[in-house]
Amino acid sequence: MPVTVLYSENIYPDDSVERRIYGSDVRVIFPKSSSSLADLSDEDCAAADGLMILRYKVTGADLTRFPKLRAICRMGVGYDNLDRIAAAQRQIMILNVPDYGTTEVADHAIALALALRRGLLLHLHLQRQDPPAPWRFVPDPLVRRIGVQTFGIIGVGRIGTAVALRAKALGFRVVFYDPNLPNGAELGIGVGRAKTLEQLLHASDVLSVHAPLTPETRGMLGHAQLSSLPKGAVLINTARGPIVDVDAAAALLKSGHLAGVGLDVLPVEPPVEPVPEIVRAYRAREPWTEGRLIITPHSAFHTPQAWDDIRTKSADTMRAALLGPKPQNVIPPDSY
Repeated sequence: MPVTVLYSENIYPDDSVERRIYGSDVRVIFPKSSSSLADLSDEDCAAADGLMILRYKVTGADLTRFPKLRAICRMGVGYDNLDRIAAAQRQIMILNVPDYGTTEVADHAIALALALRRGLLLHLHLQRQDPPAPWRFVPDPLVRRIGVQTFGIIGVGRIGTAVALRAKALGFRVVFYDPNLPNGAELGIGVGRAKTLEQLLHASDVLSVHAPLTPETRGMLGHAQLSSLPKGAVLINTARGPIVDVDAAAALLKSGHLAGVGLDVLPVEPPVEPVPEIVRAYRAREPWTEGRLIITPHSAFHTPQAWDDIRTKSADTMRAALLGPKPQNVIPPDSY
């Protein structure tokens, strides 16, 4: 009897890709429509050996509806929306797709940094004023030569490494902090390494965040940490919103301690009222945000090719977990 894989969201126009990857060994169920796991039928949940998750949260209470469940695949890199402890207690494998969107997110982080550091948005804002600003450069601390700046990176996994190589190629001095990497990891990509987070922060003219959201990284960049960045630094976050205290980032940008901020992620997505001050001021185009703040809607990963990768790689991952020969991209319980 074939195993059953239940997709929690109906996000594809047909099941042609899934039928090609799974073959006749797997029965695939797409819901007609859903806005949460609660919308899935009890019958489909009871039949599921594998569960595919994109946006929804999965709690321990949710798992009680899945008596046969053996694997959950998060159709993306991060898996902080899954109750991994409850899954481990049920011996349910947690899988992810770590190798999609890597270049897209890296490109996005670099694009945010360059757009800010080259003053592109400052000029966009000033030349659109009525009357427009004088036809000349803008003497502003946001604009600095790349070659005199240190590009700091928190977390050098696949994306962080791709960012490091791009920043290095552009002429930045690159330094990273990642306590989970063995000694000498920096030698393979030819960049510097900070022994502590504090050491990295003090040195970084541009700080780019590429760490996963864990109990250790949640809130790791608060007011004290961001204040230790050099005056005129730029902050970039394309990782997870709760890593950065966005209220602190707003206060430091408004005071001028930070020269620019680029965010692709927020603590709550999509933002709900009352939205964070940094979002409110950005939408209101308050003067302290103009040309200095970029917020994108968790879209750093997106290209049509990345969406194709999500679809095919997640199906490949689930098939390997349920049918072998060996599960791949399994998140070990000791990383929770």
